[in-house]
Amino acid sequence: MRVREGHREMIPVTGSARMFLFRRPADMRKGFDGLSGMVEEHFPENLFSGALFIFLNRRRDRVKILYWDRDGLALWHKRLERGKFQMPANKEGTSAELTTAELSMLLEGITPLRVNQRYRLGEARAATG
Repeated sequence: MRVREGHREMIPVTGSARMFLFRRPADMRKGFDGLSGMVEEHFPENLFSGALFIFLNRRRDRVKILYWDRDGLALWHKRLERGKFQMPANKEGTSAELTTAELSMLLEGITPLRVNQRYRLGEARAATG
């Protein structure tokens, strides 16, 4: 499945894809090599795992998402004309794992005041068995 709203069809999001947000401002001049080095230094996940690595600049008006796409690295970049991307408030540390919903809210500019995730029977069974 891919995030479907408009231009975000290009970002591959599967049920098993992990998404990591770099919580410090990133230098948006960095490309594939510079961001790859940041992934190796600051994230727990392997660069080639298929995970999405999300970077924001200091003003939070630009986002870059780096990921491995079957046969090479891909880089998605967006610059807002107005407004800012909102950092999820309940995350701590240098990097934080996001859910698909949190990534969608980040890209849409939605700031959740409180997150109450519903109980999911499948997750409870997986955790116990």
